[in-house]
Amino acid sequence: MTAPEPSPDRPANRGGLWRHADFRRLWVGETVSQFGAMVSQLALPLVAILVLHASTWQVGVLAACETAAFVAVGLPAGAWVERMRFRWVLIVNNLVRAALLAWVPVAHLLGVLTIEQLYVIALATGVSTVFFDVAYQSYLPQLIDRELLVEGNAKLQASESVSQIAGPSLGGALIQALTAPYAVLVDAVSFLWSAAWVMRIEVRPPRPERSPDSNLLREIRDGLRFVLGNRILRAIAMCTSSANLFGSVISAVFYVLLARQLRLSPGVIGLLTSTAAVGGLIGALAAGRFAARVGQGPAIWIASAVAGPCALVTPFVQRDWTVGLLAVAQIAMWMGIVVYNINQVSFRQALCPPGLLGRMNATMRFLVWGTMPFGALLGGLLGSTIGVRGTLLAGAVGQSLTFLPVFLSPLRRMRELPSHAEPATERDPAAGPLVPSQP
Repeated sequence: MTAPEPSPDRPANRGGLWRHADFRRLWVGETVSQFGAMVSQLALPLVAILVLHASTWQVGVLAACETAAFVAVGLPAGAWVERMRFRWVLIVNNLVRAALLAWVPVAHLLGVLTIEQLYVIALATGVSTVFFDVAYQSYLPQLIDRELLVEGNAKLQASESVSQIAGPSLGGALIQALTAPYAVLVDAVSFLWSAAWVMRIEVRPPRPERSPDSNLLREIRDGLRFVLGNRILRAIAMCTSSANLFGSVISAVFYVLLARQLRLSPGVIGLLTSTAAVGGLIGALAAGRFAARVGQGPAIWIASAVAGPCALVTPFVQRDWTVGLLAVAQIAMWMGIVVYNINQVSFRQALCPPGLLGRMNATMRFLVWGTMPFGALLGGLLGSTIGVRGTLLAGAVGQSLTFLPVFLSPLRRMRELPSHAEPATERDPAAGPLVPSQP
């Protein structure tokens, strides 16, 4: 396959992404906001559990609110974002999330913070995150050449993993020093920082031209048809959506186990979460080499098969040496998850025609993240009926089986995956069409 020529608005990437100024700006901004997000990811449920004394069911509802937006606006978001400049979508939604999260410490200071307010904040930040994520994954191929997508995603994932290592520890320390509501302010500031760096990006792709006969429903249908009409994308969507479903069942009661049943301090909980992210960093550094060694397709299913069973440790953790075993299991789990994510996201970005990137990413987000609020609600319901440990076991068993869709797909035997310039039909007729059918 011949490498594409650099566009006039996108500099040639000699020397790799280290010399790419605009990528570095995106990278720095997103890295800092990831640190803040890790603080908030720990602080928000602890605000509910420790400050507002929420029940297990209420904690599950809060977790569902954080991802409900992917069901509510996930599909139209892709079509809407494709009509906007991706850069401004990133900036505006960083500012919106900063304002929403800043309300938590203010409301607590005024003595008016309630669990219902946390629900609203989680829902609203979730909507903003949907638009940010769709634009973010669609903006990267405009900044860098497609042959550098794996390197770009690996660098971004490595930064996310580093933030997952240091962020929760920082969050735990901040929660102990400032209390959970005020620790959320760190996340608000990080979104402001990210917006400032994105504003400095110099590559300004033109505003997408809107077709005079454009139709929102037809554009949504094209995105669905592109994803569901391709056998490989369909398998990836099934694998990721089921993993997110069972992962959300586990996440809904995970902090209840650590904070309420094991009575671990916020600092210890943060440290435990941080050590788990070591696996994410290892996975980010190894993803490209692993795919080169075993093949791109096998790398996806092997990583998923390794990650799932690691969750079986969680239901049996006690306040003893098994906490250390949980940390080791999470390192292995996140190593597999990150290798899986880097390779499947890079494949999706390379496969999709530029004009469909926003809709493809939105459709995938809808399919794979849309299961998360249902998993969180199910986790909260099961936690209130069969108990926290029974819920964790049910989620772990389900997660152990989620690799099957990609294992049973053509990915199992495909060392090199197709791209937009090289249709899958040339290598594997079973892969399905790579462009949407005309309405």
